[in-house]
Amino acid sequence: MIIRPITDKDLDVLFQIAEESGPGFTSLMPNRDALARKISHSIASFERKVISPGDEHYLFVLEDESTGDILGTTGIEANAGHTRPLYHFRRNTVTHHSRDLDLRRSVETLTRCNHYTGYSEICSLYLRPEFRQANAGKLLSRVRFLFMALHPERFSHKIIAEMRGVSDTSGQSPFWNWLNTHFVDMEFGQATHLVGSGYTDFIDELMPSHPLYTCLMSPQARAVLSEVHSHTRPALRILEAEGFQHKGFIDLFDAGPTVECALADIRSVRVSSECRVRVAEPYSSMRSGYGCTSHIQNEPTLITNAGVADFRATITSEVSEQSDTLTISPALAKKLRLENGNLSRILPLIQGAPAQTQNTATELSYAY
Repeated sequence: MIIRPITDKDLDVLFQIAEESGPGFTSLMPNRDALARKISHSIASFERKVISPGDEHYLFVLEDESTGDILGTTGIEANAGHTRPLYHFRRNTVTHHSRDLDLRRSVETLTRCNHYTGYSEICSLYLRPEFRQANAGKLLSRVRFLFMALHPERFSHKIIAEMRGVSDTSGQSPFWNWLNTHFVDMEFGQATHLVGSGYTDFIDELMPSHPLYTCLMSPQARAVLSEVHSHTRPALRILEAEGFQHKGFIDLFDAGPTVECALADIRSVRVSSECRVRVAEPYSSMRSGYGCTSHIQNEPTLITNAGVADFRATITSEVSEQSDTLTISPALAKKLRLENGNLSRILPLIQGAPAQTQNTATELSYAY
């Protein structure tokens, strides 16, 4: 498995992924023209020289090099809300109090806002069900953190992830069904398609701007506030282990939670390290006595180069580390486009990882 930036040749499989992912996966919609524009935008973003985040969108694919199959996608929006508003509902508690009558009542409200404008957003994570395998989900999720750590000038210091909310197998969202009944005469699939296509004017025109009292909602709608789709739970557990927290902001359409974390506080950023590369056979160098203090990474390790347009990443156990020097085989160096003296970033996937994330990778099908 190897992570690389998306290219024009991936359009057909990206369209398949957009169809597979179903309603609610708004970052990838099954529209070939829109997806072609997304690919072109991503290619231009990787090639652009950046000193501060703008409208860049970085889309990666996970490829099986032996077969050429695309196993999944993962992406980063550099500056959410830069080209179109990024709306959420904020969950608040309002207290009504009558001093004369000595009566007090607290109620929860949802208020539309665009609190996260300017944050960087991780998105478009999808692992195709037929390609689920050990560490694939972890690679798709965590590689973005290493890319951001390598190129912090391209991203905000605060990162968010919008998690997919609850919907059934036919694509019906209990939360949207309540909104549809009272405010917006539009099917859930149509609403998400419009947002995925970049059209958000209807939010200002049709969706309520005044606070909504959750006590007036249907029980089905209230039950899914801040809840995630069953297929998204493993991805949420991974992010929570990374330090992401939900602070009361939910999606306008399916009420899924948005989670956030400072880039510097993300566990994979803190635990990963940068090394200079030495190209040799790690095991041979150990037997020959090279670097007597070096040790072999027997655990799965995420390893990247430090490129942008030529970024590559994979998971391997065939490396050895001595101080700040990483010894990798010529085959792995070729795969990652690394040469002697190049910079690499590495992240052990098991050592010191929270127990709750150990068995989530093979569960992950699609996420957010």
